[in-house]
Amino acid sequence: MEIEDLFQQPNTLPTAPKVVQELIASFNNEQFNIKDIARKLSADPVLSAKLLRLANSAYYHASHTVSTVDDAVAMLGILAVRTLVISSGFVHGFKSTYGLDLKQFWRYSLHTAVAAKWLANHVDENSNLAFTIGMMHGIGELVIHAGMPERALQLDKLVSYLDKRRFETEFSTFGYDYAEISAELALRWNFPEVFSEAIRAFPKPLEQQPFNPMAAIIHLAVWVARANENDITLEEIRVSCPAEVCAKFNLNPYIILDEMPPLAELSSGLEDLIT
Repeated sequence: MEIEDLFQQPNTLPTAPKVVQELIASFNNEQFNIKDIARKLSADPVLSAKLLRLANSAYYHASHTVSTVDDAVAMLGILAVRTLVISSGFVHGFKSTYGLDLKQFWRYSLHTAVAAKWLANHVDENSNLAFTIGMMHGIGELVIHAGMPERALQLDKLVSYLDKRRFETEFSTFGYDYAEISAELALRWNFPEVFSEAIRAFPKPLEQQPFNPMAAIIHLAVWVARANENDITLEEIRVSCPAEVCAKFNLNPYIILDEMPPLAELSSGLEDLIT
């Protein structure tokens, strides 16, 4: 099945809430401000409630109870709010996907996002951007499972989507992999090109010219999150470390292994995003 045919399948693409669509569009609107976001969120009771829970969560350590959307937006800032709301929209856009454990998938995606944010902070890249790309990097896998479930399930029996061999297996089977589908979805949702470029390049970031730092960050975050989800040993993690990618940042791999907090700790308080 060609990529265009895949996207034409019924129920392949989720429908994002209107406010999420507007927040995506706001990337290209320099006049979009905090008051605009607060007003739009206030009109969506579900997202408003989720934002308030997140603002009052342990993750943000609020010094007082945040009781209104205006206060939440003012406290968190436009970048963080946009990141959280769009990420939540990803999760709720896909209600069910035949043959795929969505709870596990979104846990893995959230862990990739927080790992990407941690790494971005360490190499002076945009941490909110890294978080959002981390959340959506694997959405193409959901599209594949929704658009051609039987073929996806056959592939699952050969190699899990959490296996690093998944990219090559999908490409040899379909002619494309889930990263390419995720990148295409980012374009169709009118995300800035930085999203699709990083997602398309993250499986093999060293082959991208010029070097794309965000793609490399997502590559490293995926490595960390996949290892965590597969529960492999520390020695196996060390052996599988993408050392050449780390070297592009002059980053010692052992900093990631020894200094990055546990992913459950990094994501503590953000569980509302994936429920």
